[in-house]
Amino acid sequence: MFYSNIEQAIFLCRPNRFIAHIEINGREEICHVKNTGRCKELLLPGATIYVQHHNDPKRKTQYSLIAVEKGGLLINMDSQAPNRVVEEWLRTKEPWGPIKLLKPETTYGASRFDFYLETEQERRFIEVKGVTLEERGVVSFPDAPTERGVKHVHELINCQQDGYRAALIFVVQMEGMRYFTPNWGTHPAFGEALIEAQAAGVELWAYGCRIRPDSIQLDEPLPVNLLKA
Repeated sequence: MFYSNIEQAIFLCRPNRFIAHIEINGREEICHVKNTGRCKELLLPGATIYVQHHNDPKRKTQYSLIAVEKGGLLINMDSQAPNRVVEEWLRTKEPWGPIKLLKPETTYGASRFDFYLETEQERRFIEVKGVTLEERGVVSFPDAPTERGVKHVHELINCQQDGYRAALIFVVQMEGMRYFTPNWGTHPAFGEALIEAQAAGVELWAYGCRIRPDSIQLDEPLPVNLLKA
């Protein structure tokens, strides 16, 4: 996927989850943050960021935060991007065979999954999680406790037991990573749920992305390591 009207800026501060103060073209502006996660290791004062300029007088803010530089690493922070790149990948690559039906945001049990897919051979539910947390080339999820995430994993197990296929795809919003692992230190229950899911037959995938200030595209798969650190 591509973004139009991308400009470079400097991150100043984030007074709440939804907005940031930035410096752009020598002036201070308010910017919409398209990721409500903590992202404390990314949004540091003085960090180089990339924002999308919206020429829309009806908007409260004229900028949206798309990506940030962390050292020499460019990280896409748009929480809507993972679903969009996975949908592009599903439609173009058809990893489970020719698609008869692809529906986003489909409810099953007590959860709403990102995609429901049908081929000639199977019916499948797919949940997508964006990953922006990185340390020494290892990426992990979540960056904060997520009971909702644990619930999604358990519901995927239910789907698998009810005769559907189920997959959880972690979209790593950066390049060049070594492997993916659950964030055992932050939410061990999520890691335990992934181990349970894998044992039940749920497919666990992690994909890196090709990142540019104005684009993000699903790239090669990464190893998934469920061992506790």
